[in-house]
Amino acid sequence: MKNQIKTIILLGSLSALTLAVGAFVAPGYVYLFGVLALAMNLGAYFFSDRIVLRMHHAREIGQSEAPDLHAMVAELSQQAGIPKPRLYVIAEEQPNAFATGRNPEHGVIAVTEGIVRILDRRELRGVLAHELAHIKNRDILVSSIAAAAAALISYVAQALSFGSLFGGSQDGEENESSAAGGLVVALVAPLAATLIQLGISRSREYLADETGASISGDPEALARALVKLEQASALVPVEAVPATASLFIVNPFGSLQAVSRWFSTHPQTQDRVERLLAMARSGHRVVRQPSLARLVREW
Repeated sequence: MKNQIKTIILLGSLSALTLAVGAFVAPGYVYLFGVLALAMNLGAYFFSDRIVLRMHHAREIGQSEAPDLHAMVAELSQQAGIPKPRLYVIAEEQPNAFATGRNPEHGVIAVTEGIVRILDRRELRGVLAHELAHIKNRDILVSSIAAAAAALISYVAQALSFGSLFGGSQDGEENESSAAGGLVVALVAPLAATLIQLGISRSREYLADETGASISGDPEALARALVKLEQASALVPVEAVPATASLFIVNPFGSLQAVSRWFSTHPQTQDRVERLLAMARSGHRVVRQPSLARLVREW
């Protein structure tokens, strides 16, 4: 019920923002923006997963191409009590992963090529369990809609600002006013997209960490993976889309500092690691690795 309310709020915010942009840039065509808002809502709800996957050029991988990966997901899905999601791969060196889809029956897990190379089997299993937790907790629809909405708003705003700045069909004063409006939209749209992303509570990552650790029975493995992924995100460049950054298990643009943390949809990785290690100490089934303490200290 909580996620359904969030979905309604996000779709309502998308409609309101689209209409506001239309009223500001082209007051005489607000009804067209109403139609656009309706189309964007329907698209975000039914096709947000396809939109996100296409934005990252993800491709589906079959059982024969990655049998071990499929076997891990099948085993963890059974542990979680949900249908096995489809698997996609993204041709990116930066190690990362995300889940999408509007419900467990349409669940998708996408992993980058880099994450398969950098993580050992235990750590990769912990990440897959985290993504399955998002699907089990039914928060993937909210996050997918937010990401798709943020991207759509940015694209529409860029198109509107470009058209108003270079339209050239209006007279002087009217053209200057339209160009100024387009510039304002171009500046405000990224902030609006960020605010929509903040509709996703950062607590969803903490909950997915906890649920994923319970599914895998190995919170320490996920903690190790998060440390490695955080380090890699600061070192390995990525061709990610800022609007979809909130979907990934760690921020693909690296850790945030100072005030910028307030606008992050990800909690601090160190906090997540500490919570997972506390779970490990409390008696969850884990395979201890003494090198984790050293890894955290170096990080």
